[in-house]
Amino acid sequence: MSDHRTQELVQLLHQRIAVLDGAWGTLLQGMHLTPDDYRGERFADHSHDVTGDPDLLNLTRPDVVLEGHRRYFAAGADITTTNTFTATSIGQADYGMQAAVREMNVRGAQLARQAADEAGGKFVAGSIGPLNVTLSLSPDVNDPAYRAVSFDDVRAAYAEQIAGLAEGGVDLLLVETIFDTLNAKAAIAAAREVAPHLPLWISVTIVDLSGRTLSGQTVEAFWNSVRHASPLVVGVNCSLGAAEMRPHVAELARFADTFVACHPNAGLPNAFGGYDQTPGETAGLLEEFAGAGMVNIVGGCCGTTPEHITRLASAVSGVAPRPVASPAPGAHFSGLEPLTIVPDTGFLMIGERTNVTGSAKFRRLIEARDHQAAVDVALEQVRGGANLIDVNMDADLLESEREMTTFLNLIATEPEVARVPIMIDSSRWSVLEAGLKCVQGKGIVNSISLKEGEEVFLDHARKVRSYGAGVVVMAFDEKGQADTTERKVEICGRAYDLLTREVGFPPEDIVFDPNVLAVATGMAEHNGYAKSFLDALPLIKQRCPGVRTSGGISNLSFSFRGNNVVREAIHSAFLFHAVRAGLDMGIVNAGQLAVYEDIPADLLELVEDVLFDRREDATDRLVTFAGKVTGPGTKREIDLSWRDATVAQRLSHALVHGIVDFVEADTEEARKEAARPLEVIEGPLMDGMKIVGDLFGSGKMFLPQVVKSARVMKRAVAYLEPFMEAEKEQLRLAGHVQEDRGQGKVVLATVKGDVHDIGKNIVGVVLACNNYEVIDLGVMVPASVILDTAVSEGADVVGLSGLITPSLDEMVGVAQEMNRRGLKLPLLIGVPPRRGSTRP
Repeated sequence: MSDHRTQELVQLLHQRIAVLDGAWGTLLQGMHLTPDDYRGERFADHSHDVTGDPDLLNLTRPDVVLEGHRRYFAAGADITTTNTFTATSIGQADYGMQAAVREMNVRGAQLARQAADEAGGKFVAGSIGPLNVTLSLSPDVNDPAYRAVSFDDVRAAYAEQIAGLAEGGVDLLLVETIFDTLNAKAAIAAAREVAPHLPLWISVTIVDLSGRTLSGQTVEAFWNSVRHASPLVVGVNCSLGAAEMRPHVAELARFADTFVACHPNAGLPNAFGGYDQTPGETAGLLEEFAGAGMVNIVGGCCGTTPEHITRLASAVSGVAPRPVASPAPGAHFSGLEPLTIVPDTGFLMIGERTNVTGSAKFRRLIEARDHQAAVDVALEQVRGGANLIDVNMDADLLESEREMTTFLNLIATEPEVARVPIMIDSSRWSVLEAGLKCVQGKGIVNSISLKEGEEVFLDHARKVRSYGAGVVVMAFDEKGQADTTERKVEICGRAYDLLTREVGFPPEDIVFDPNVLAVATGMAEHNGYAKSFLDALPLIKQRCPGVRTSGGISNLSFSFRGNNVVREAIHSAFLFHAVRAGLDMGIVNAGQLAVYEDIPADLLELVEDVLFDRREDATDRLVTFAGKVTGPGTKREIDLSWRDATVAQRLSHALVHGIVDFVEADTEEARKEAARPLEVIEGPLMDGMKIVGDLFGSGKMFLPQVVKSARVMKRAVAYLEPFMEAEKEQLRLAGHVQEDRGQGKVVLATVKGDVHDIGKNIVGVVLACNNYEVIDLGVMVPASVILDTAVSEGADVVGLSGLITPSLDEMVGVAQEMNRRGLKLPLLIGVPPRRGSTRP
C-alpha cells in the first residue's frame, strides 16, 4: 500500500465509521458449489479431495470470488477481505495444495483489487487467518512440551502468504481470528520482513465469556503482546456474537492507542452449527457499539451476509467514529494476564529460583530432566508473590537452547505460572532468541549490553523489538563493567540514546541494570559498590526519562554465602533504600527476605555501614558479627521468644511474618477470650493486618511478604468460620435472626486482572456475620459476570476488590458499565494503600 493509500484510509477512519465485508464461508456455501467447481480443469486429477477449500476457488472459479467482492461492495462495504483465510502451506497441507499457495494469494488479492477499483477505489485487506496448529499448546496430552511446528515454520508459512498478497496489490494486511498470540507474533514478524510497507490490522478471537483467547490470554495481555507491531487497526472477531463480544470490544477500545474494529458472528451458533441472528439484529447491536464510541470499523464474521452489511452500513452511517485513545502511561508487559508498571505500582519481585546458575536444586532437576518438579519451582515462586519469573539455562554440559525451549513450552501449559511475564535470561544471544520464540506474552530479555560494541548491541536490540519484548540493558561497555556512579550513568545514557534514536525502542520497555556487585569482600575497591548503585538510580532516571531499573539483589551478599541471617538482612536493608532511590524491580528470592523493621538494631547498623561505606572497618565488623550467628555445620536457630507475648501480640506477629505454624492454636485461645468469634477478626486479626498495610504502604514490606500474611489470615478466618456459623444457627433457633434476606444481599468479587482476595474475604466474613447474604464470585471476575450476577440474584450492594494498581481502572470500567446498564446499586470499592501512604 502506498503512503498515499494509507493516508486515504486513515483519513476515512477519522471521518466516519468504516464498514468491512461479511463472511466468505457463508457466502460461498450459499452458492451451492460442486466438487468440480473446486477442482476445475487444472486440478481435475489432483490426488486429494479439495471440496470445501475456499482459497482454491481463486484459481478454479475466479468469477465466483469476484462476484462475492462485488456483492459486498454493493452492500455498502468500504473494505473487502481477500479470499485467502487458509491460504498458507500449513493450512493447505490437508488438501495437498502447498505448491499453489503463492498463486492463490496473488490471484486472491488481484480479484479483490479489481472489485475495489471498480467500486471507486475502495480498500482491500489481505486476509491472514489462523492455522490448524498452535505454538503455545501441545497437541500431545502426554508431552506438554511438544509442538507440532516451530516458530520459524509458522513465520515461513506466513511469509509466503504475505508475499503473494503484497504482489497482488492489497492495501493492508489483516491478521485475523487470532487464538494463539505466539502464532500472531510469527505472522507479524513475517509481515515486517516481507512487506514492511503494508499497514497491519490485528484481530483477536475471544473464545468464550471468560474473556480469554484459546491459548489463555486476556484482551489486555494480548494487546500488550502485539502493540510493538504498531498496527493501524486492532480488533475482535469471530467465536461470539455482538452481544457477547461487547465487553471485550469495550475493554480494547479503552486502552488501544489505534483504530478499533469489530466484526462479530451473526450471534451464537444454533444446534446445527448455523446462525440465526437477522441482519437487523446484528445491525442494532453494532449501532449501539458505535453510539457508545467504541469502534472505528464494523463488519461481519461467520453467518453474516451482504444483507447484514447493508443494514450495518445504514445503522452506523452518520455516527461519529471512536476517538483514538492516548497511549496508556507506564510500562506494559504480559503473560496470560497483563502487568502494568506505573509510579505507584511499588517494587516488583522477579522470581530467581528458575535459574540454573543461582539455584543448585533447579539445576539438578533440569539435568535430571525432571521437568515437572522444575515447573513446580516456578509455581512456588508465583505463589510466593513473584511478579515475573526469571528463567536461565546457562550451565556447562546443558544444551541451553533446547532446555530453554522445553521449559518455556512446559510452563506455557501451567496457567498459574504462565499468567506472569517471563524474563528470558542468558549471556548467549542464541539462547535468548530460542526463548523469545516460545513466549506468547510480552516478556523481557535479560540481557544485552555494549560489551561487544554498538553494531552487535543494535542488532540484538532490533531483534528483541521485533519479537515484541522489553529488554534489560546491563551497565557494561567495551571497557568493562561499570563500577562507579559516573560510569553507570554514562553507559546507560549512551545505550538509551542508541535504543530510542536508532532502534525506536520505547523508553518504557527499557530496564537498566546498573550492576549489583558484591560488597564486604575484603577488597577496598569494592567497598563503594552498593552506594554507587544506590546513587546511580535517580541519576539514570533523570538522564533516561521513562525507563525502569532492576538488579540481581543476591549478588550483593555473595561474600556471606551460607549465612542466611546476614544475607537476609543485607537484602532487606538494601532493597528498602534502593526502592526509595528508584529501583523498580529486582531478581530476588522472596523466601529469603526479612522485614526491614525486624532486623535487629545492631545488625542493621553493621549492614548499613557496609552498604553506605560509612566506616573503614565496616567489613571487618560485619564479618565478626557473622561469625557469631553462624559457623561451619551450624544451623540457624528459630527464635520463638515471641511466643511468650499475649495472644493478640502473637497473632499480630504471625501475620506480619507470615508464620502459620501456631495460628489455629492462637486463634482458638483468642476465641475463648472473646465474647463472639467475630471479635477475633475485628480485633487482633484486623489489628495485625493494619500493621501489614502500614509496612507495605511505607515500603518496608513487599508483595510476597503480604501474600504470606494473607495465608495466615485465611487460616485464622477458616478456623473461626464453623464457630460463627454455629453462633448464627443458635441465634436463628432463638428467633433473633429472621429467615428472610436479613440485612441484604451483597455480591463480592476481585476484579478481572487481579488474583488477590484477602481483603474481599475478610469483608465477606464480616458481612456474613452481620446477617448479610454474601455471594462471593472469587478472583479475576469480568465486569459482565459481576453485574449479571447482581441482577439475577437481586443484590443490594456490589463490592469490588483488588490489590494491584491496574485494578482501579478495572473498577472504573465496572462502574461505567453499571451506568450504561442503568444499575442504581451501591458500589463498595476496596483498594490497596499507595506507596508512601498508610491510608487505604
